[in-house]
Amino acid sequence: MNKPLDGEFVAAKPYPYPLSINKPCLIIIDMQKDFLEPGGFGESLGNDVSLLRSVIDPLKALLKHCRSLGVPVVHTREGHKSDMSDCPPAKLNRGNTNLKIGTTGPMGRILINDSAGNQIIDELRPIEGELELLKPGKGAFYNTQLASHLKTLGCTHLLVAGVTTEVCVQTTMREANDRGFECLLLEDCTESYFPEFKRSTIEMITAQGGIVGWSTDSVTLREALERCYG
Repeated sequence: MNKPLDGEFVAAKPYPYPLSINKPCLIIIDMQKDFLEPGGFGESLGNDVSLLRSVIDPLKALLKHCRSLGVPVVHTREGHKSDMSDCPPAKLNRGNTNLKIGTTGPMGRILINDSAGNQIIDELRPIEGELELLKPGKGAFYNTQLASHLKTLGCTHLLVAGVTTEVCVQTTMREANDRGFECLLLEDCTESYFPEFKRSTIEMITAQGGIVGWSTDSVTLREALERCYG
């Protein structure tokens, strides 16, 4: 990544997002097969996975652009050890369904790290040098080395994408905000099984002067990255 220009901002809500002062990192949350592919865990619960799959193309384009500019990338996967020793009972027993964490679903054991369904979709597969972060919770900072990894990289500004908007994405942004990171949510690169939840989450994140963070679209961000680091 080239040295950034001074004073570069991204057009965003609720006001322009400062880009050039600190090194950004792209955080891609939980783009896992079981959540996004037909026949996976998400669909087995009655969800329309096409809603989540709508973010693949814009996120793929953003990922390619960030790689070309040398922007660091972190991919997260929510999952647990095969013995589920890192899965608390409050999470394991949540929900009135026969398909719980660790049971066998259409793509192997649900939310178990080495299951086929728990891998990142082929379109967004990490490449050498990109961190693939296994997280046992909804937030990417809980019981992981993400904070220390970002500190090593010198990153204080996070470009956030992935699924689902109201759960793991929002939780990660709130965790990041409490730790002093400045977060920009990419609206066309995040999605929910429930469109109204996505809308509400974006409103909550950007309310009160950006109490949790900012939001914009990936095209606007890519143009700003090119001006800043191209």
